[in-house]
Amino acid sequence: MRRAIYPGSFDPVTNGHLDVIERARKLFDEVVVALAHNDEKRPLFSLEERLALLRETAGKIDGVRITQFKGLLVEFARAEKAGAVIRGLRAVSDFEFEFQMALMNRKLDAAVETIFLMPKEDYTYLSSRIVKEIANLGGDVSSFVPTCVAKALNRKFTR
Repeated sequence: MRRAIYPGSFDPVTNGHLDVIERARKLFDEVVVALAHNDEKRPLFSLEERLALLRETAGKIDGVRITQFKGLLVEFARAEKAGAVIRGLRAVSDFEFEFQMALMNRKLDAAVETIFLMPKEDYTYLSSRIVKEIANLGGDVSSFVPTCVAKALNRKFTR
């Protein structure tokens, strides 16, 4: 089975994330969407909320499994018997950081390849950070995120 890991914080999951997952699914038998624990980030949504939103959206795609991990990505990939890590590239500004991470992961485990996928042009400007900012300022995010995520954002910012 060809398996890939798509890691991220998904705070929250966007239509751009879903597009990358669907593209990756065309290339692999299974895509493991892995919610990363990152103690340095202060997410808007709790780990449980992000997992629930991922299950409600990406979890409905055939051949996609939702999980979480802590620690080194390459160790998680090895444990999952995944041969590839999927990373989305929206713009040139993403490339430098992602390239450094890919090289470090290769140094840690040369058997795990990093594959960069670009989302549809409609989503190249989209990030979770921007979506949260728009929602916080009362803007309509319904064209950027699935309906359940838009509702969850609305609940977070109308309290």
